[in-house]
Amino acid sequence: MDLAASVDIGSHSFHLIVVQVENGSIRAIDKIRDPVSLAAGLDENRYLSKESISRAVNSLRKFGERLRSIPPHRVRAVGTNTLRTAKNREEFIKSAEEALGHQIDVISGHEEARLIYLGVAHSMEDDGQKRLVIDIGGGSTELILGEGFLPRRVESLYIGCVSLSKAFFSEGIIAASRLRDAEIMALQELEPIANIFKKQGWQRTIGSSGTILAIQDIVIAEGWSKSGISASSLKKLRKYLLSAGSIERLSLKGVDYDRKQVLPGGFAILSAIFEALSIENMEVSSGALREGVIYDLLGRLYQKDIREKTVRELMNRFQVDEAQAERVRAVALSFYEKVKKDWKIEGDFQRRILIWASLLHEIGLFVSYSQYHKHGQYLLNHLDMPGFSLRDQQCLSFLVRSHRRKFPLAELQLLRSEDRETMRKLGVLLRLAVLINRVRNDDETPQIDIKASSSLIKLTFPQGWLKDHPLTEADLATEAQYLVNAGFFLQYS
Repeated sequence: MDLAASVDIGSHSFHLIVVQVENGSIRAIDKIRDPVSLAAGLDENRYLSKESISRAVNSLRKFGERLRSIPPHRVRAVGTNTLRTAKNREEFIKSAEEALGHQIDVISGHEEARLIYLGVAHSMEDDGQKRLVIDIGGGSTELILGEGFLPRRVESLYIGCVSLSKAFFSEGIIAASRLRDAEIMALQELEPIANIFKKQGWQRTIGSSGTILAIQDIVIAEGWSKSGISASSLKKLRKYLLSAGSIERLSLKGVDYDRKQVLPGGFAILSAIFEALSIENMEVSSGALREGVIYDLLGRLYQKDIREKTVRELMNRFQVDEAQAERVRAVALSFYEKVKKDWKIEGDFQRRILIWASLLHEIGLFVSYSQYHKHGQYLLNHLDMPGFSLRDQQCLSFLVRSHRRKFPLAELQLLRSEDRETMRKLGVLLRLAVLINRVRNDDETPQIDIKASSSLIKLTFPQGWLKDHPLTEADLATEAQYLVNAGFFLQYS
């Protein structure tokens, strides 16, 4: 049985889904939801409390037990808004990964939106209509316009059901003034994008995930809607919330205690979205982020990695010299294959990140030749890159920054501790590949042997080649000095 799994470390709930994969389609065979409410553990300085970390780690330890029978390469865990925000994120991730037994990728808001759309698109029929997909999470809200399986515009807003409930309903009181203040805050977040979305237009409005699913369950159970969520059913729910007056007095069928605590904030966001975008009716999808992560993972496993497309699109957008990028890629990959065992840098991620860095190392030339490696680093740190986690982008931008001039030791320290040694070594391989290809001519690229130990790198060129290429020899002498600062001794002959 081919199994795959995804873990969604959300701001309100943690989700695990295990699926059986057959002929390109998936069938869920197990789901676990744990309302950890991680976002509630963020203090005013954006630090996660020890209690919230402990609560989250205990939850992930249970998830880890369920995942033991699934091959690691068929599991992906992602963290969303709270982990994007938390200043002590690395401390949390270290404990969380140990408990879960798998790497956790913190993803950007736009990447979260893309994956949500992917999950929704796979759960509904494709009728060719333009869709607006809305997902209200614990710490952020995603809005996506798309067609078929392709998102056309994605936005991630810094409001969620937990954060808004904490800001306006922390005492449990649901008053008209507080509810309207919460809606106004949500409307302010929506204001910059509302007209843009309206101008682009859509035919179907689709909601996903906990808050919207819970509100749909309420309005159907109360007889205010036959299916989905209508603007009129939201007005009736608003009236009910205000008549109850407090979270404690809410008596709603099928809504558990934890969901009630964040319902007022979630309702305020959805009400504001209906108002700002003039929505009358919303369908609700069973697919969401966790399903999107599964389909994205399967794409990587079956040679449809969206990251490859992203890199090629960036090369085209920023007018990268493709021939030169391919020359550097070929040499860097050749060096990698020869030293990967001695340097203990074997792995799919290591190989791919080196290839992508090789292809994008000159992206900064689009801005200016002067310090283009720094321009490239900035671009890759700040661009929306579909398929890439924040860690992927950090490693990629570091490699591009490191490919020329002084080795960036200060930037190296900004990476996760477990990535530093690997990126230091990959950075050296990229530097050497760029140096060898300075002439930008296929005929001038020699066959080079490379050997490496912990701190020694030895390059062997064809006999007489360096004598005929004095510029390369001079560059190697300069490079040897740079690499001393990186902890390597370069020999060449």
